[in-house]
Amino acid sequence: MLVLVRRRLLQLVIVLFGLSVITFVLMKLAPGDPVLSILRIDEVAVTQADEEAVREKLGFNKPFLLQYGEWLLRVLKLDLGSSYVNGTPVLTLLSSRLPLTLQLTAGAIVVMLALAIPLGLLAARYPGRWPDHLCRIFALLGASIPNFLLGLLLIYFLSYRLGWLPTMGTGGIRHMILPSVTLGFALAAVYSRLLRSGLLDSLAQPYIRAARARGIAGWRVVLLHALRPALLPMLAVFGMSLGSMLAGSVVVEMLYAWPGIGSLAVDAVFQRDYPVIQGYVLLTGAFVIIVNLVVDVCYGLLDPRISFGKGDLQ
Repeated sequence: MLVLVRRRLLQLVIVLFGLSVITFVLMKLAPGDPVLSILRIDEVAVTQADEEAVREKLGFNKPFLLQYGEWLLRVLKLDLGSSYVNGTPVLTLLSSRLPLTLQLTAGAIVVMLALAIPLGLLAARYPGRWPDHLCRIFALLGASIPNFLLGLLLIYFLSYRLGWLPTMGTGGIRHMILPSVTLGFALAAVYSRLLRSGLLDSLAQPYIRAARARGIAGWRVVLLHALRPALLPMLAVFGMSLGSMLAGSVVVEMLYAWPGIGSLAVDAVFQRDYPVIQGYVLLTGAFVIIVNLVVDVCYGLLDPRISFGKGDLQ
């Protein structure tokens, strides 16, 4: 286990370094001039001397490698710089928005589990019958409808037509329902099929036949004996799904005016606020890697036969 943790921490350092290089290069190659955005040239008349002063203040007149080296040294000290727009430290901006994004992600996970587990259980318990067909139709819809379209449909029917739920902002559980359903619906479709497949494999094992021969009821066999090993494929995909969930949260946050780090990153892109974009990329990269580490550790808890050695899983 300690070998795995050390390996994952080393991977975290390597991936974050690669992300820092790629992000820094892309920021320099991106079209547009952040200096003009800072000076708000469309609103206030500025001179060439004003532009040069800002460039010198931000270090844009220094060689590229020197700019990157100075920025990387600040990052190692947990100083992600300050926003070009309002001068607020990037770490402060991210830490103030991150809880709302985690709250939305947690709500999406709850929606995903609430839909995927019952549908997967029913589909595996009655293969080839109407619950299985219902699960298949649900998976097809989940894979076909993009987040933004589902969100617009939910807003139209549940908010505009019926007036049941608020359409935007934060404030309570009712504000979380639409964004959470929008973000978790597609993943629920995927995980319901994964659970069905895992349960069918588990139910075909000899120990399941032995349990049934002892007279254990059908649902008891499924829940107590087949469900636990069937969760492993879902757990394996969860770490990768989190990345897509964070990417999808950007669209959902913009659609529902949810003030998380996704909407912060979108605003930073339009404003060419490079320190905020770089901080967002590093934060999400570190978050995904840490979650994958937790997933690997949970593998050993769910299945004692799995041990950690020179390979990731043995």
